[in-house]
Amino acid sequence: MSSVPNIILVALPVLLRLALCYLVLRDKRVQETAMAWVLLMLFVPVAGFVLYLIFGMDYRTAKARKYIHEEAERRMKEEIPGEMASFLFPDGIPEGIDSFFYPLARLNHACWKWNRIYDGNRLEIITSGSRKKELLLEDIRNAQRSIHLEYFRFGNDASGREVRDLLIEKAREGVEVRFLLNSIVARRIPRKFWKPMEEAGIAVVRYTTIRQGLRLFIMRLNCQQHRKIVVIDGHIGYTGGMNISDNYFNVWHDTHLRIEGPAVARLQASFLDTWISCKGVVERPLGDYFQKMKPFEDGKTLQIVSDESDFPWPTTQMAYEWVLGNARNYVYFQTPYFVPPASFLLALKSAALRGVDVRVMIPRKVDTPILSHFNRGYYAECLEAGVKIVESDGEFNHSKTMVADDYLSVVGATNLDVRSFTINNEINTFIYDRETATFFRKAFEERLSGSKEWTLESWLASRTIKGMLLSSFVRLFYREF
Repeated sequence: MSSVPNIILVALPVLLRLALCYLVLRDKRVQETAMAWVLLMLFVPVAGFVLYLIFGMDYRTAKARKYIHEEAERRMKEEIPGEMASFLFPDGIPEGIDSFFYPLARLNHACWKWNRIYDGNRLEIITSGSRKKELLLEDIRNAQRSIHLEYFRFGNDASGREVRDLLIEKAREGVEVRFLLNSIVARRIPRKFWKPMEEAGIAVVRYTTIRQGLRLFIMRLNCQQHRKIVVIDGHIGYTGGMNISDNYFNVWHDTHLRIEGPAVARLQASFLDTWISCKGVVERPLGDYFQKMKPFEDGKTLQIVSDESDFPWPTTQMAYEWVLGNARNYVYFQTPYFVPPASFLLALKSAALRGVDVRVMIPRKVDTPILSHFNRGYYAECLEAGVKIVESDGEFNHSKTMVADDYLSVVGATNLDVRSFTINNEINTFIYDRETATFFRKAFEERLSGSKEWTLESWLASRTIKGMLLSSFVRLFYREF
């Protein structure tokens, strides 16, 4: 009789390990690294399961999506009047867009229903941190009703304190100020930095906190908020690659946008959706935070594209791969970090092999030195296929841009790496306009003069054993973590 309990004791751990392995093998996102996860589950099932929940599990399911966005979607539907809702979520594709790019616009919209297209927007392309600081501080000073900010990094330095103190001043004047904080990235900033904001009436909400519930907390330990958004009075918006700190305002090179026009409503919707999902309080009806703006006659056509780890599809990755697969002449990228997923890497090489001028500009020196080895792990195979790899000297180039065929430009928060494409929450602005694309192409070409373009021969001759080992290590592990 005693043998039955013994069999159970032996069988239970085996069954547990097999169940955990099945959980991994049915997850489509981890197919490339499934064997590593399976081995982890077999040898250390408890620790392996915890790590898998945080770093490995695919959250692109309807259940996760509903859980996160349900409250914001309900309030949008109930609290935004019909006429305003039609303005906020326009149907169709404007006639002004080149028909060749219709499939791309439809793809972005199909990936997430809020990725609509807006005509008649006025843009200022910001390539200087000092210019962003000047414009942002002036717009904050002139705010009358509301200021909404969502940042990946907010520095505890002179620039961060200057913006913080002005926000405090506006809050004391009666302006509603909401700040969405990436608490994981800002963990080293002391509590006393944020306390004056809260005492002045600024609502500060943390993106990752146990107060949102265990399920969302576990998910957001890895799936971080990487966006940079400001919306002022519902009619001025900022988005792009620049965070707020001395590095971004005074030292590094980066690219950002200041937007006026109908597309600002899309930034406002994105902010409010994330704010509400983080249990932020919005007492007034959501419709009060939107303005129906008349399109500017000389305005640009924009599609502001959200991309989140719980959305059905990796939107930006799919859009970029469409561009590479359909480009006729050239595609130029700027990115500070280059650890591409396998399908995107294949799309880069395929475009180059069929004669498209594909260039990727990456900074020679990255903000964290080891990340240079991360970037360089893919140079050889790109160069073999004819992809042109350019390393820029000088100040760290943090820009995340794309320009293609003198028509399409993209400015945003997405790096050409696995985390940005499949894990983090990102937002990017697709600009369908020849004048803007010409600007970005010329800006890219001007930076070539201070850059080094690698050939396959020069790259292979320059590699060290240390560099090759580090790059190989990255290719094994960075895909998930």
